Amino acid sequence: MTPENLLYNKEHEWVNAEDNNAVIGITDYAQDALGDIVYVDLPQVGQQVKAGEAIGEIESVKSTAELHTPVSGKVVEINQQAIDSPEIVNEKPYDNGWLFKVELSNHSELDDLMKAQAYEKYTKEL
Repeated sequence: MTPENLLYNKEHEWVNAEDNNAVIGITDYAQDALGDIVYVDLPQVGQQVKAGEAIGEIESVKSTAELHTPVSGKVVEINQQAIDSPEIVNEKPYDNGWLFKVELSNHSELDDLMKAQAYEKYTKEL
């Protein structure tokens, strides 16, 4: 199930934007495609990130995938639990498995992301 309150990009990351901050993680579709996640490499707190750029990696028993940021801004927090226990990303990708938080520098980038219904349609076409 794709949560309706989030926004999505074509790289299978989700965004939960509230006020000036955005929580970012990978979708259930992405974690399922990766398989058992064994390592998460996240950006540093304080790092400036640009929408679309690769800012980390997620390794699973099957492959390694780049982690992209769907929005621009400054990283204000990372989820240490995802680093210490990467399986949480498989188990709860939309809850405790979030990856990092960004202080938004360009709110209009949110308009470029997909709503849940559009993301579901996109994944069915893959």
